[in-house]
Amino acid sequence: MCINDEDKQLFRETVDTEVLMDKDDAQRINKVEKMPAFTAYSFVLDGAIGGEEIVHYAQSGISNKQMNIMKQGHIDNAASIDLHGYTTEKACVALSNFMYHHQFERFVHIIHGKGYRSDNGMSVLKTQVVNFLKQHPQVLAFHSCPPKDGGAGAVFALLKK
Repeated sequence: MCINDEDKQLFRETVDTEVLMDKDDAQRINKVEKMPAFTAYSFVLDGAIGGEEIVHYAQSGISNKQMNIMKQGHIDNAASIDLHGYTTEKACVALSNFMYHHQFERFVHIIHGKGYRSDNGMSVLKTQVVNFLKQHPQVLAFHSCPPKDGGAGAVFALLKK
């Protein structure tokens, strides 16, 4: 059996939406369309952030409480991606796909490593992840993780609802 392109597109449109349900009477509230995958990122050429450096970013209006939740790792069941060993280009593609598939999550966990094999102690991949997250339209804030979640080699990112 061969599936034509029209059927594939119809399936994709159906799967790429989320229908919110009222928990009491199970009626549809509204249909939330998925945003397209983010591809307008730029690449860094050199590392500008040290492996042990704590990174953080917050758009205006993000509370200290939200930042502390990420900083202290008080996040349960965040979707996670490990980018160890990726080139900057492959990391961006993987991160873009990951963020697309988890765009309705509140927090995501991104493991980028500390770049111990990078020249001059500056982590190219960590710098790229920070650059990517600052450009991504759904990222409201991020903060390096506590040691139990990867420390300076990982970040928790807060996404728009």
